[in-house]
Amino acid sequence: MGIINFSTFLVTSFLFIISPGIDTIFVLNKSIAQGKKAGIYATLGIATGVLVHTTLAAFGLSLILSQSAIAFGFVKYAGAAYLVYLGISKFLAKDEILKQDVAIVSEPVRKTYLSAVLTNTLNPKVAIFFLAFFPQFILPAQIHNALPFVLLGTTYALMSLAWFAVLTFFAGSLSGRLKKQSLFSIWLNKFSAVVFVLMGIKIAFGKR
Repeated sequence: MGIINFSTFLVTSFLFIISPGIDTIFVLNKSIAQGKKAGIYATLGIATGVLVHTTLAAFGLSLILSQSAIAFGFVKYAGAAYLVYLGISKFLAKDEILKQDVAIVSEPVRKTYLSAVLTNTLNPKVAIFFLAFFPQFILPAQIHNALPFVLLGTTYALMSLAWFAVLTFFAGSLSGRLKKQSLFSIWLNKFSAVVFVLMGIKIAFGKR
């Protein structure tokens, strides 16, 4: 199917996936603050974002990002702005609301899912990474064929799904215990808000 060194791809991909980053923080935040269900939908959103990047890479759209400073800048700043928006929204949340029962304060799972999709999709570095990483495992004669990109991207998405599901399980298991502490939700919200803002700033001022 045009793929080479698949075992090496699996090992390398796993190392990239488990490396802490925006996706990891997003899933952990949702799992601890709102429980396993929110973490699962966040995980599904991240996996969907991976498939979006796979589609872009397969049909050459990521090539535009790698060659066009304007296109790259637009996506980069859109992603940075969205992360800052998430952070500010969480930071400004009212403390008295955060102290309420988790079933009341949990946002709709659809919103959690869409937030995860956008968080992953609006990160241009992921698109560039896919464009640079996947061709290393595709036969030169098949480099313009979409099928190898789709197969590798689907594999990467499934591995991401499995890893973040494991994180969700363990983080979600701690959720109820930690939330018994009255100020835990408040401080977790403030901390994650600062992290999202800092990551947004890092993306905005980071180099290509």
